[in-house]
Amino acid sequence: MIIPRRVCQIRPGRVIFSGIQPTGIPHLGNYLGALSNWVKLQKSAEPEDKLLFSIVGWHALTLPQDPAALLTARNDMLAVLLAIGIDPNRSILFHQDHNPHHTELSWILSCIAPMGKLRRMTTWKSRLAAARNSSSEDEVDESMLNAGLFMYPVLQAADVLVYKATHVPVGDDQQQHIELTRDLADIFNRTFKGTSPLFPLPTYVNTPSKRILSLKDPTSKMSKSSPDVQSRILLTDNASQIQSKIRAAVTDSIQGITYDPQGRPGTSNLLTILAACTDSDVTRVAKDYESQGHGTLKRDVAEAVEEFLKGPRAQFNRIRHETTYLEEVARRGAIRAIEHSEVTMKEVKTRLGLASAVV
Repeated sequence: MIIPRRVCQIRPGRVIFSGIQPTGIPHLGNYLGALSNWVKLQKSAEPEDKLLFSIVGWHALTLPQDPAALLTARNDMLAVLLAIGIDPNRSILFHQDHNPHHTELSWILSCIAPMGKLRRMTTWKSRLAAARNSSSEDEVDESMLNAGLFMYPVLQAADVLVYKATHVPVGDDQQQHIELTRDLADIFNRTFKGTSPLFPLPTYVNTPSKRILSLKDPTSKMSKSSPDVQSRILLTDNASQIQSKIRAAVTDSIQGITYDPQGRPGTSNLLTILAACTDSDVTRVAKDYESQGHGTLKRDVAEAVEEFLKGPRAQFNRIRHETTYLEEVARRGAIRAIEHSEVTMKEVKTRLGLASAVV
């Protein structure tokens, strides 16, 4: 099935859904990727648009988790989203596991999901490789795969369809999951017919983001799973820590500064970071530094990153300790989310022939 592709052009009256796993404090790559795009979508959305942003705790369980660490990570991710500018009055911000309709619809969809389509989903390999800090997906195989990780694309489809989302902003690595979501929506609509199709076929929204690489290994993405803490910049890093990590970033011995991601990945990564933090074009930034050395570039990158992060960092450090406020945001978000999904699930059960519970 061909997925209609849109580049951040959301028409009024649409329902926009996206989720993020509670993996703790985000690094610079996370912030410049999905998180900043959520804020941009919130700012550009029309008043008639509905926006739902979820912390997807059920998805986190597809890999081993420490319960205490997961609880902290869930709260920290909620605080992060509030700190970077997600407005809980404008957007529905909630924990996925606070709404049982996600898992309920996931089971229903799993009963119509063709195994052949699920076997073509390959992202479980990259998730296992990242969790094990493997250098290649070839180092993992199905002997390491649990049923939850194999089936999580179905849960992801339920996350989207339970709100009848029409637009889903995700990275390119998730595009095949949106294709599966559309397939499952179409199968349900054709199998359990009504006067009109129940589920819209959601549109994949390409959200361009900067690919930020490891400061110590610029051939791979910046990652929280890397054992080298110097490889990443966290939202909570202070100015001194940022300066130290940027100063130690891997570059090369070539004179002058040029943007060449293939030939000079380390130098190009620093230019990408500087351009992203200053909302500039990377080729113009490279031109400005062509006669400079790495010392000057690293100094300016560190200053730009600190300027970019200091506001959200201060907000996060304040909000993360406001337990009552976080609980209230999560509670109100869950209520609003359930109000939407409850309507969908009643329609789903009616078409399936399942009676709604008598209260």
